[in-house]
Amino acid sequence: MKKIAILATNGFEESELKSPKEAMEKEGFKVDIVSPELGEIKGWSDGNWSNSYKVDRKLAEVKASEYNALMLPGGVINPDKLRRNEDALIFVRDFFKQEKPVAAICHAPQLLISADVVKGRKLTSFSSIKDDLINAGATWVDQEVVVDQGFVTSRNPNDLPAFNSKLIEEIKEGKHEAQHA
Repeated sequence: MKKIAILATNGFEESELKSPKEAMEKEGFKVDIVSPELGEIKGWSDGNWSNSYKVDRKLAEVKASEYNALMLPGGVINPDKLRRNEDALIFVRDFFKQEKPVAAICHAPQLLISADVVKGRKLTSFSSIKDDLINAGATWVDQEVVVDQGFVTSRNPNDLPAFNSKLIEEIKEGKHEAQHA
């Protein structure tokens, strides 16, 4: 059985965690929500705090080697908090080093900038962080879903159907030799 980590903390865009998680579980994958603290994390929806989700694993106690892929939901608050967490940066970087699929949507690529894994990669994101990604060496394109050697990105919640489909496809394909940090 494929095991997937969703790395998130308080302030994630709820639909960007809930929809991919449900799609992956429907495929029979085991999906763990990994966060810096155990307990519950609160989502964000329509400009307000929304539902809480149970954290399955504490970030400091997991390794990328335990998982087949990593999924990063967006939201404005979530990636901004995670990009300042050294454990999160190491965890993310290790998926790239291990050539495993990584998927990020909306503002989540901000975390990837801080993990120093976007240089030379083709991707998309929420439009407001386009310049940050270009300045970090990425090739930014405005498409609903972009796949670059096991690295899947999308712009916003409207792109979730395409994002989920490509995420699942990449997980089924497994490691990608050209995936790199």
